[in-house]
Amino acid sequence: MSNFIVLGYTRVSTENQIENYSIDEQVERIKSYCAAKGWTLAHTYIDRGYSGGNTDRPGLQKMLEAVRKHEADAVVVYKLDRLSRSQKDTLTLIEDELLSNGVDFISINENFDTSTPFGRAMIGILSVFAQLEKDQITERFTMGRIGRGKAGFFHGGGNAPTGYDYTDGHLIINVHGERQVHQIFDMFTAGLSINAIYRRMQDTYSNENWSAIKVSCILRNTIYIGKVKFAGQEYDGQHEPIIPLEQFQDVQKLLAKRPIPVKTPFRAEYLLTGLVRCARCGARYSANHGYYKCYSRAKSCARFIKDPNCRNDNWKIEELDNYVISAIRKICNNRKELEAVIEKKQAPKREKDSAIQKKIAKLDKQVDRLVELFQISDIPIESLTGKIQALRSQRTELERELNEQQGELSPFEERVHAFAAGFNGAELEAQRLLVSSVVEKVEINGQKVDIEFRV
Repeated sequence: MSNFIVLGYTRVSTENQIENYSIDEQVERIKSYCAAKGWTLAHTYIDRGYSGGNTDRPGLQKMLEAVRKHEADAVVVYKLDRLSRSQKDTLTLIEDELLSNGVDFISINENFDTSTPFGRAMIGILSVFAQLEKDQITERFTMGRIGRGKAGFFHGGGNAPTGYDYTDGHLIINVHGERQVHQIFDMFTAGLSINAIYRRMQDTYSNENWSAIKVSCILRNTIYIGKVKFAGQEYDGQHEPIIPLEQFQDVQKLLAKRPIPVKTPFRAEYLLTGLVRCARCGARYSANHGYYKCYSRAKSCARFIKDPNCRNDNWKIEELDNYVISAIRKICNNRKELEAVIEKKQAPKREKDSAIQKKIAKLDKQVDRLVELFQISDIPIESLTGKIQALRSQRTELERELNEQQGELSPFEERVHAFAAGFNGAELEAQRLLVSSVVEKVEINGQKVDIEFRV
């Protein structure tokens, strides 16, 4: 290859490294290799004292800047682990940074050269192992959460159910909430409807947020008889129950016999009344003559008109109702869809998870440096063992916290479960309450429907 321009890259983890991976040795081997090939070595980037466990290295970043400017045809390293010790990072650097910019990657020691068919095939092999690594991590997290469930630990994290506080990984009875739970079960057993109980709780505890759905969820929640649920399975919990088993079973029998009674002063005649909005002018949609219609277009009530020139589409009542019901059932029946909805609106939780993951990565980096220090020095392993164990202990605690965060059962999930259990066969008012507990609003923009869930 005539006029083939390459960049060299070298790295050592500590300044005093003296083995064959020393900077000088790496530089000389790269120079000799390029000379033998007749290539032009434009520059060799050096990172002294940086671990290969991450890509936060000044020399590497400068090299990547040159790659993005298309200043070379290839990058050469002496050994693959000089580029990175992480399978995932190695694959990302080669595929997303080098190859995507038309720059090949060559490792002298492994005879790894992406300009050859064999080298390109190796990328596929790296991808397989990177995916395997990801799947193993996911499996460990999942097994950890299942293990906690089988051991009887609640996975709700900060979303402790009424009657409990979540402290140090355990559910502890909250006296104030415990009294409320007993009142709800006692009132329902005495014959009061869910709606009547909700109004009484709202009157008695006016500074708290109560709803008929919240009352319904409490009456159905097996957490109060000492059970915990995870991934659709129920286990004996570590926490103290609040409600006797006999009373709970009696309540379930009553719930099965009664539809959810919901009475309001102004009885709406349509499922989505009050939920549908116009995406174009911001007005509400009303339901009449077989259609949901934008108030601005229908002009049926002057005070609700936002833009008299709005021409947003009308929707048949039955079609829009079925569309929304199908969307809710989709998240009821598909765990991934449900998690996607929750994930979309839980930016603070994502930030917390990301912060934990960064701490774990930092601890891994510290452990890697200690291990590398032992490998290249005469320091006794006994002097490093305590430090490594302390770091790994911190990592285990962070993983536990991350597992709990990922296994949380949010109040939204409880409402989704209530919808799945109670919608079919319920009266219209009960169905409206269930839908509005899950859906914040339905926006219409022509034939496009956007459902915002009440997460």
